[in-house]
Amino acid sequence: MPEQRSRPRDSRVIALANQKGGTGKTTTTVNLGIGLARLGKKVLLIDADPQGDLTTCLGWQDQDSLQTTLATVMGKIIRDEPFTADEGILHHSEGVDLMPANIELSDLEATLVNAMSREITLRTYVNEAKKNYDVVLIDCMPSLGMITINALAAADSVIIPVQAHYLPAKGMTQLIKNITRVKKRINPALKVDGVLLTLVDGRTNLARQTAEILRQTYGNVLKIYRSEIPVAIKAAETSAAGKSIYAYDKGSKAAQAYAEFSKEVLADGEKQRAKLQSSLSR
Repeated sequence: MPEQRSRPRDSRVIALANQKGGTGKTTTTVNLGIGLARLGKKVLLIDADPQGDLTTCLGWQDQDSLQTTLATVMGKIIRDEPFTADEGILHHSEGVDLMPANIELSDLEATLVNAMSREITLRTYVNEAKKNYDVVLIDCMPSLGMITINALAAADSVIIPVQAHYLPAKGMTQLIKNITRVKKRINPALKVDGVLLTLVDGRTNLARQTAEILRQTYGNVLKIYRSEIPVAIKAAETSAAGKSIYAYDKGSKAAQAYAEFSKEVLADGEKQRAKLQSSLSR
């Protein structure tokens, strides 16, 4: 009887990106990733920021003591050395895996400038790693340097977290232009999944007006997620605790909002998969 092979995972690779800092991008990566894990998905989080905020948020405070990080693996790829998809992976108690980062990634970014396949080094790693996961989330740094370009080149799609109390019209336009540029030149399949409103203070007119203007300005060309993430002190405290909002303050509005957002992202993925299967069967 011939050996039966398991069907390869139909993985999604999503970059969370915004050139502006302070949008709740890393907090969203943590709580979306763990939210998807709570819904039964196997999830890998990749810290693609030399500051290592994602690594810190998941409880690894002493990043410099880590023997293997994203910079280690990408360095091997640049030097054409063998690597394994699971080397350096850290396991979090809430059911997600992490490829960590530290300041060494900043040095590697300078090295990438002269590398032969400088835009697709991270893609080489992700293409191997994603075979073991249903979803890979990449937390991008708040700039469009070589590491962020690598993240966009490796991703299937992008989620853009945006502050509800600051209308980022100019920044959003520039970000979309940069995503479009990567799509044209490096990654033709790249698309924007949607825009997530974060740090929403429903008590203020400014937050409501910002949300409405964002929907009016971009709603016809971009999906604006129904879920909105409220301002929450507890959500900010989770990074020091190394936990998700679900473990730290499970009954909070922020925990409920992230849970709903995770369901929304999962449902979108199922729709995309069904659409792809339908087109392939024609």
